[in-house]
Amino acid sequence: MKKKRIPEIPFQNQENPVSPFDVVKLEDLFKKGLDHDIERNHSVKFYIIFFVYEGEGIHTIDFVDYEYKAGTVLLIRKDQIHKFWRNSNVKGYLLVFKEEFIVGHLNKMEAAKTMQLFNESLSFPKIIFNSQEEFSDFTILIKHLESEYYAKDDFSIGITRSVLHIVITKLFRIKSKAGYFVEKKKYISQFLEFQNLVESECLHNRKVAHYASQMSISTKTLNNVVNHIVNTSAKVFIDEIAILHIKRLLINTQHSIKEIAYLAGFSDPTNFFKFFKKYSKTSPKLFRETHNSAFPF
Repeated sequence: MKKKRIPEIPFQNQENPVSPFDVVKLEDLFKKGLDHDIERNHSVKFYIIFFVYEGEGIHTIDFVDYEYKAGTVLLIRKDQIHKFWRNSNVKGYLLVFKEEFIVGHLNKMEAAKTMQLFNESLSFPKIIFNSQEEFSDFTILIKHLESEYYAKDDFSIGITRSVLHIVITKLFRIKSKAGYFVEKKKYISQFLEFQNLVESECLHNRKVAHYASQMSISTKTLNNVVNHIVNTSAKVFIDEIAILHIKRLLINTQHSIKEIAYLAGFSDPTNFFKFFKKYSKTSPKLFRETHNSAFPF
């Protein structure tokens, strides 16, 4: 079994080990000596709301660099690959939590809606507040979360969970006002079913007919569903998810590029090269070299 190139970071709350929620100040994180280098690619086994209230910088999520400044929120979901860029002038918070901390206490519909906030296929992972009032209101909620985090009485976890749900709902409101959200659109449940299937099977099958058959709908209907939600064809969506998975294999495994081509369903490495370059505008080899985490084994 070949070792992975980058670390997978589990959820750990050193302040309160029994709580599935953590608050981390960015300025403290940038000073800490951890068992992994936060400035190199690493994947997380939890969700993060990254809030900046002072300074500006860059954060990388799934190989895309996002610039941020005071009044910016970045959303990182479980299993995404990301890395920090240290900056002593930046101040903010990471709200870190496991999915069950939120969804285990909501009805099925509200839980599904809540986690859609972190679905990068449905909306941009970066939020900028529209007004000073929105920014101030959000900052007050974060300060409330921080206060409850350190209270550690019989009520603090319940209050923390409720305030975090308000935080997520506030972010929904901001995105909805900007026209980024689709949770009320027709076909959303079918699209999410399709997305889950693609996430699990895209390296083995990239044919639209395969997914339409599993969903018991026609390829035409599936294309209508995908186009309605994300304004692209089902085939392009499948290929884009496959490319992301291939990128993760390139930097997260020791497999050769030829082996990755076969793992991605290509019998001919030349076709793999052409497919990758079409969507990434670079070769698999150059991508690997550029994003190589260089962790020792």
